[in-house]
Amino acid sequence: MWFDTGLEYEATKRHIKELELKYGIEIEPYKADVPIPISCKRYGQPFISKKASGYIERLQKHGFQWEDGSFEELYARYPRCKAALRWWCNEWGEGSRFNIDHTEYLKEFMMLYPPESVGIRISPKCCDGAKKNVLHKIINERKYDLNISGIRKFEGGARATAYKGCFDEDEDTGCDNYRPIFWYMTGTKALYNRCFGITNSDCYGRYGLKRTGCAGCPFGQEFEEELNAMKKYEPILYTAVNNIFDKSYMYTRMFNDFRKAKKADELLKREAKT
Repeated sequence: MWFDTGLEYEATKRHIKELELKYGIEIEPYKADVPIPISCKRYGQPFISKKASGYIERLQKHGFQWEDGSFEELYARYPRCKAALRWWCNEWGEGSRFNIDHTEYLKEFMMLYPPESVGIRISPKCCDGAKKNVLHKIINERKYDLNISGIRKFEGGARATAYKGCFDEDEDTGCDNYRPIFWYMTGTKALYNRCFGITNSDCYGRYGLKRTGCAGCPFGQEFEEELNAMKKYEPILYTAVNNIFDKSYMYTRMFNDFRKAKKADELLKREAKT
């Protein structure tokens, strides 16, 4: 099966048809519970990461003023945002990926340029409505006991770093998870493709993308490269994602420019000292 999130490459759809013909199988499509365009309009747009977007969403709902202060001070003013405030105040312990400082300069940026200043509402719910909820519903309905996915640790990203090995059990569904290529490196993958005659989607072979998810997702660190490929090969989709994620792209670019400027400034200061 595959999940149609509402933002899929035509190359992906072609590849699914090719796989069905090659192996004599049927790959059943499932529509999103809440397609990404609707989710972004209803709840908000993704920004930086799922975890950060979730915390920002909670803070926005409670009228947070993006102010500095101790956890105790802010918790007294916003008593229903404990977890999000712990993220904002770096209360999860030094070096924790659950702290806002895990994303360098994000706190300084948001204090200077609050999301409300550019009219953006932030939320990670597009992932839930398009994929996560659909997967859990199908597993429960069909009583599946094994879920196989192609995550590789070498790819990095939140999903890859969340797992320690090939096997675990999903606490939400009770279904076992198996990741057969989890330890494959890029060279291993290329060797496997040659041995078994694997033909990748045009997204990889023709468009030059390193990985694919929801088309144009702002969570991707290389979304600009993806947009460039999309503009060349799938212009209709390019127009769609720019309409859906317009404010997220703008806010992310603002942050990236801010971070580059801060790093350049720090470098100049270090050089001046030496």
